This record gives sequence, structure tokens and C-alpha cells, in this order.
Amino acid sequence: MTWSILGSGVTGLCVATALTQQGEKCEVITSDTVAASHWAGGMLAPYCEAESAPAEVTELGLKAIAWWQQQLGTVQKNGTLVVAPQRDTQELHRFAQMTQAHRWVKPQSIEPDVADHFEKGLFFADEAHLDPRLALQQLRTNLIQQGVEFHQGKPKGTVIDCRGMASADELPNLRAVRGEMCILQTSDIEFSRSIRFLHPRFPCYLVPRAEGKFMLGATMLESQDAGKISVRAMLELLTSAYMLNPAFAEAKILETGTGLRPSFPNNLPDIEFKNGTYFVNGMYRHGFLLAPIMAEKLVQLIKGNI
Repeated sequence: MTWSILGSGVTGLCVATALTQQGEKCEVITSDTVAASHWAGGMLAPYCEAESAPAEVTELGLKAIAWWQQQLGTVQKNGTLVVAPQRDTQELHRFAQMTQAHRWVKPQSIEPDVADHFEKGLFFADEAHLDPRLALQQLRTNLIQQGVEFHQGKPKGTVIDCRGMASADELPNLRAVRGEMCILQTSDIEFSRSIRFLHPRFPCYLVPRAEGKFMLGATMLESQDAGKISVRAMLELLTSAYMLNPAFAEAKILETGTGLRPSFPNNLPDIEFKNGTYFVNGMYRHGFLLAPIMAEKLVQLIKGNI
């Protein structure tokens, strides 16, 4: 039997990887559409996500860090630093109450380049991050080396639909959550871990990448609009970066982008079987955190183990 996986974003590639590792024959049907995971931050932060997500996200996400470490050699397990301006210290205390596996720190003891006006922070030592685009490319390369074909032709086998919002016609309860981001570059600042900046109106995060690059994101808007980033979002994101370290004022803006995250009403992913097709969808903002585990659940379902 051949499994025809529609979509080459993080969900599709994780499904193809899980099936291939079980000795199944797969093909991946690609398209010219840029996957939402292309714009992801790449944070593997299951404890931090507990601030706004169900406990299931944390439980599954903890398993995902080990999965990514097994697949790639580029996962950075340096933890997550959470900070807030002094006037918003209550946000930091609220975050602490909603999460676990953290300790209070002086932010500069963890990241020396964080501005001095941040007096308190939370450090989640067991979290990690990766570069999403590099991770997707590595998964694809590994699959090709194992004989998995990538093409834009017709499916040859049983279809597993992992196309995100492109599957909305088949999954009527799927909705889009828009995220906006930008990539900055500077040689004046060094961070080795993800930093979450808490704010009551526009919380955001900064994720370091190679060559002095930083991914800055990401807004959460209930919107089907896949157009360019808004002025408001850009101002809020850049203001946050400037507050983390004023040297970001001299950074280059290499890229801006928007993505539509596929989401079900409960903001949790699901697997559905309809008319002979498996659907793996609804990753919301947790694509890299939950896609590996959903892929393994699909394999168990296919093999009749659950």
C-alpha cells in the first residue's frame, strides 16, 4: 500500500516521517502554496504554552522535544526566558501562576543582552527551539534519501490530507488564525534562547537563528486575510524588540510575513476519517510542538492500535 500525503508543511512531513519509519511506502504531494509552518517561530515550549492552552498541549509537547532531537541535530535546548516591563509585572506573576517548571531569575543572568530595565523574569530550563525552515528542509532531505517521492501530480494511494487551511472545504469547522512576523538581523545582540515578552495587549516572542538573525512574532488575529503585515502589527513587534534591547533599532529587517494557522474551535489538533481520506489538521499555533505526536497517533490509528 502507498500513502499519499497531501501537503509538505510540518504536519505532512512529520506524518511522512512517522510512516516511513514504520516501513510504510509514502509519497508527498506538494503545491506552490507556502505552508503556514514556513512562518513559524520554532519554539518547543510546552510549559509556556500552558498559560493559554489546555494541559494536553503541555503533555504532548514534552514528547515532541525528544522527537525533534532524534530527527535533527539542530535543536537548541537552552530553555525559554519570559520577561515583562516593570509596569506589567502583574503579567509576569499571572504567567507564573498558570505555568510550571520555571524559576525566578534576573533576566541578565540568563541573557546578558536583555535591557537592564527588566528586573525579573521566569526561566523555563527544559524548553527548546529550532529553525523551522531548516527543520522542514532536513525532514524533506531525510525522506528523499529513504525513497519518498515529492511531486505535484495525482495521488497514487490512500490519501492523508495535511494541507492546513487548504482543507477548509472538507473540514467546515476549521478556521484561520492569522499570524504576522518579521525577521531581523544584527551583529550587536546575542541571544541563545527564545524570549517571550509579556504585554496585556500585544505579547510577542523573539527566537534566535543563525547568522545574527531573529524571528520576531507573532500576532494572533481571528482573520482569513493572508495579506501583508499591518502597520499596527509591525509597530507593536518592533517596539517590543526595541524594549528588549535598544540596539535592535539598528537591525536590518530582512523579511516580513503572514500565515494562516488552521484551527478547530477548541484550538486542539484532530484526526478525522471521511470518505476514504484521513485528515490531520488544526495545529493552531502549535505546529512544531504537536505535529510529531499527531503523526504518531495517526500511525497507531492506521495500524488499529487505538
